Amino acid sequence: MLRHFNITVTGKVQGVFYRASTQTQANKLGLNGFVRNEPNGDVYIEAEGEETEVQKLVDWCSIGPPNAIVDEVRVLDGEVKNLSGFSIKR
Repeated sequence: MLRHFNITVTGKVQGVFYRASTQTQANKLGLNGFVRNEPNGDVYIEAEGEETEVQKLVDWCSIGPPNAIVDEVRVLDGEVKNLSGFSIKR
């Protein structure tokens, strides 16, 4: 089943290659969407694909890349937008 999740990650998640690592993970899982830094220091992700694969990305988000310190991962269901590819937004 196709799902769309809106994911917010808080903690030390900027300046640690979180966005690039998220893109790599999403591509491995065959997901579409994007990742961006937020002005408040959070990272925001929209990811869609098969539910099991999106859940794997959510699980990965709680760990992140080696230098990240993740405090919290908030996930909200979103409407499937039929996004194409997975990009890093600046």
